[in-house]
Amino acid sequence: MISRILLVEDEPGNIQAVSAILKEQGYQISVATSGLQALEVLKRVRPDLILLDVMMPGIDGFETCQRIKASTDWREIPIIFLTAKTETADIVRGFEVGAVDYVAKPFNAHELLARVHTHLALDQLHRENRRLLLNVLPAPIAERLRKQEGIIAERFEDVSVLFTDIVGFTPLSARLEPRQLLELLNQVFSGFDELAEKHGLEK
Repeated sequence: MISRILLVEDEPGNIQAVSAILKEQGYQISVATSGLQALEVLKRVRPDLILLDVMMPGIDGFETCQRIKASTDWREIPIIFLTAKTETADIVRGFEVGAVDYVAKPFNAHELLARVHTHLALDQLHRENRRLLLNVLPAPIAERLRKQEGIIAERFEDVSVLFTDIVGFTPLSARLEPRQLLELLNQVFSGFDELAEKHGLEK
C-alpha cells in the first residue's frame, strides 16, 4: 500500500527538496504552506504521516500540532517536526504537543527517510493491533485496554454462557488434513458470529 505524507512547509526550496526525496521512494505527497492550510487539507485528505515545520505564517507548527491532536479524526496520525528550531526547549515542546519525532534542518536525506519509514511501520502495527482487538472484544473494552487502564472488571445483569461441542471431533480431526480442519472450524465460528450479529448480541 502506498503511503501518503502531508508536508507542511512554507519555504519553496525545502518543499521541492523534501518532496523529491519522498517521491523517489514511492510516497504520495500533499503539500500545505501554512498551519491553517494544513488543517483545511486534512478535511479532504487523511495522510498516513505529517511532516510539520514550526516557523510558518499564521499559526506556528506547535499550535498546528495541538489542533490536529485535539481532533478525534486526526489525533492518531503520526507527526514528525522538520524544523530549524533545535533548542532543547523547542524539541521538548514538540514532543509535549504530540509529535512522535523531531528532525533538525538541515536534514540528512537517509536519516529523514529512515525516520519516516519507522513511524509509518509503527503506525501500521498500531492499527493492526487495534483491528485485532476489535475482532475479539467490544469496542469500549478494546479502547480501555489500549489506554492501559489495567484490570477491567464489570458487572452485567444479562449474560448467557453457551457450552457446545462438535460430536466426534477427536476422530474427525485425526482424519482431516489441517487445512480442512481449520476450514470446518471457521465455518462453525462464522455461523456463531452471524447469529450473534443477527440478534444484536455482543460476543
